[in-house]
Amino acid sequence: MCKACDYTIHGAQHHFGWDNSLVPAETVAPGSTIEFHCHDSSAGQLGPSSTVEDVKTLDFGKINPVSGPIYVEGAKPGDVLKVTIDSFTPREQEGSAWGWTANIPGFGLLADQFEDPALTIWKYDAGSPDKALWGSEGKVGLKPFCGTIGVAPAEAGPHSIVPPRRVGGNLDIRDLAAGTTLYLPVEVEGALFSVGDTHAAQGDGEVCGTAIESPMNCVLSFDLIKNETLKFPRFTTPGPVTRHLDTAGYEVTTGIGPDLMSGARDAVSGMIDLLCTQRGMSAVDAYMLVSTCGDLRISEIVDMPNWVVSFYFPRNVFE
Repeated sequence: MCKACDYTIHGAQHHFGWDNSLVPAETVAPGSTIEFHCHDSSAGQLGPSSTVEDVKTLDFGKINPVSGPIYVEGAKPGDVLKVTIDSFTPREQEGSAWGWTANIPGFGLLADQFEDPALTIWKYDAGSPDKALWGSEGKVGLKPFCGTIGVAPAEAGPHSIVPPRRVGGNLDIRDLAAGTTLYLPVEVEGALFSVGDTHAAQGDGEVCGTAIESPMNCVLSFDLIKNETLKFPRFTTPGPVTRHLDTAGYEVTTGIGPDLMSGARDAVSGMIDLLCTQRGMSAVDAYMLVSTCGDLRISEIVDMPNWVVSFYFPRNVFE
């Protein structure tokens, strides 16, 4: 429990999709601090004892629940909602903090190459969420963050929760972690803020479509900036963003050509092939692993007609 919080939004106070007609779960003043109890992105359909059979029966109408919405007093279209991300507390189930990573058929950067479902269950220390074990020889550095965070769009809903939007939503930006300040453009009165889809770790790109999906409580503080034009979300980090990955350098593969999406696919495929060769991993295991900690980067986008996309995999996973 957050002793310094003004309000708590419980897990039952959640919704699916964006809709500016939803009744607010709470009305708060600027300056308020709120603890949100967030579900994992499966809305509890997967748990620490789940198997791949459970992936096959997922109800996609219940994907990515978000807690809220919160009505912020005084927020008007044309304002900016300032959200300070204070902390994350993983929730325990079956004696441990936990998360899941899955290959979901039809979803992910390489969906055409990985057509069968797969599932990895992670467990880690809730009191000190530093690393989660990968099998018997790997450890992935953790950096909890909100995968889905945003305010209601002006256009009448309902709208799918899956694609990111001008007002935020399913951004899946790893650096929306503790200490970061996020700025969101307000499109409706009260802003109608919601948050969920908490992750224990993710690589930039979330290439298989899932990260370490993990239920958590998060504490956020809210302020209002009046009459400031903002086209898209922006954020400020408190310092370096890859300390949990940088300690042993990286293996890097590339994709080169005139299309960035093809380049990204080639770079990720190259890393999967490298891990299969070097570590004897199955391809789908490598695909899920790199989604939790490998980073896609646009390395070059000016030397036409070809661009360079790189994929960075942290060597400290296998230290």
